[in-house]
Amino acid sequence: MNERQSAKQILRKPDWLKVRPPYSDECRRIKSMLSHLQLHTVCQEAACPNMAECFALGTATFLIMGNVCTRDCLYCNVEHGYPAAVDENEIRHLADAVKKMKLEYVVITSVTRDDLPDGGASVFADCIVRLREENPSCKVEVLIPDFKGNLDALQKVLKAKPDVINHNMEVVRPIFTKLRPQGNYDVSLKLLKNISSSSIISKSGFMIGFGESREDIRQLIDDLAAASCARLTIGQYQQPTLKHWPVAKYYHPDEFAEFKQIAYQKGFQYVESGPLVRSSYHAAKAR
Repeated sequence: MNERQSAKQILRKPDWLKVRPPYSDECRRIKSMLSHLQLHTVCQEAACPNMAECFALGTATFLIMGNVCTRDCLYCNVEHGYPAAVDENEIRHLADAVKKMKLEYVVITSVTRDDLPDGGASVFADCIVRLREENPSCKVEVLIPDFKGNLDALQKVLKAKPDVINHNMEVVRPIFTKLRPQGNYDVSLKLLKNISSSSIISKSGFMIGFGESREDIRQLIDDLAAASCARLTIGQYQQPTLKHWPVAKYYHPDEFAEFKQIAYQKGFQYVESGPLVRSSYHAAKAR
């Protein structure tokens, strides 16, 4: 067991977080098709409780460039290490899946690929262009890593013109370095400022429940507002395994509603805030 945590410290999940995983025939059909195409979705990797709802709404979040991350954040259950080479057939398979699933809104994200010269920015760009060519009516959102602050890499994604570019802050400033030792709070904010200054919609998100204060949360909302970020998601952190950072608090839905109201008061155009909210939740509904 994690040295930060003893059996007595494990918090019991509240009722509002106890949801049944999706087992519909439609979900099984989609999972089978994705497996055949050798594609990963964040929906499956994270066992997202909203998966059935999002699939039904014509939305899915694809994970490109493999499923091994070069970073090791203390809250994340994605495998970390040295990734394999990027699959040259991945983009074609992705475009095929979007067409077969009849998706109206696609979110493309990736593990962090610090091993690639541009952090994988060119792969994101190629995916966007291919999807535009083969599925012109489908809207495209990308959820990108920080590219180590490389603005030339970001420019490749901007030039491909997705509908939305999302970069998640994930955690508040006081614990950012501890939880994301290979990331940088100010680098992420600068990336978002550059997205916001373009013609493309900017978006970010973070989790709460790590032990942050309410003032920490308000400050992160302020920082994102100062970066002119247009859209925001706020969700509850849930500890994947006992080896990961422990949950310090389960926030009540009323508290999430309060943070949502604060964000709107700060000028955000669209906010999703709730215990089960994830980065792509209701992404297609944002206007």
